[in-house]
Amino acid sequence: MKRQKMKRFENQVIVITGGSKGIGWAAAEQFLAEGGKVSIWDIHAPEDEELARYSNRLLWVKCDVSKEKDIQHAVETTEKQWGNIQILVCSAGIQRYSTVTETSEEEWDFVMGINLKGSFLAAKHCIPSMQRHGNGVVILISSVQAFYSQDKVAPYVASKSGQIGLMRSIAVDYAPNIRCVAVCPGTINTPMLRDAINLSPDPAIVLKECEDMHLVQRIGEAEEVSKLICFLASSEASFITGQYFRIDGGLGVMIAGSKK
Repeated sequence: MKRQKMKRFENQVIVITGGSKGIGWAAAEQFLAEGGKVSIWDIHAPEDEELARYSNRLLWVKCDVSKEKDIQHAVETTEKQWGNIQILVCSAGIQRYSTVTETSEEEWDFVMGINLKGSFLAAKHCIPSMQRHGNGVVILISSVQAFYSQDKVAPYVASKSGQIGLMRSIAVDYAPNIRCVAVCPGTINTPMLRDAINLSPDPAIVLKECEDMHLVQRIGEAEEVSKLICFLASSEASFITGQYFRIDGGLGVMIAGSKK
């Protein structure tokens, strides 16, 4: 009788912040397909049919990642359900559009609270669980905008740049048993992108501009990013830590950012 091949994440406990949609949900589906147990920490729940479909291997914990008490509750709930956490993917993120002089203190704190503080708090409280297990992986979902900017994205760019520094610090401080990396997507077909495009008077033109910015002449899909996330979380990437990985279709490689 042929022996069934072990799945990469069989019985591993994976936390995904902001995992109810977009890149976070695509990663959740990939981990689930490969045998993982996924705890989604998000203020919004995944679709009811998805929760029912995966039943005993998918958990949703209502969580505002900018609040430490919510994170502590989410850790306790996840550990009570399945035991120690092995993988953390910090995918919770929001986008706001303003320059430094246009940005209110409240808006700055809101963006930083979700994008950067949320990553810090999730890592702060998941790493001890990983240490009790013996090892673990932290993956921060940053952005290509940690390296390039555009008009009116000051809070977002600052938060995503901060995640790169946070990633390096975690990699150094918790080696050798905890690895930490960052994934930096370009323009990806997610609800966040669609919401942003729909703010324009002509969304079709904006979408075409987004496509043309990439050497591959298209925007990416969340499933493409999830494959990279799962590779970096797996034992196949055991010699990789302290690094960022751009998955951006060549965005920003050429001078002027577009191919004529």
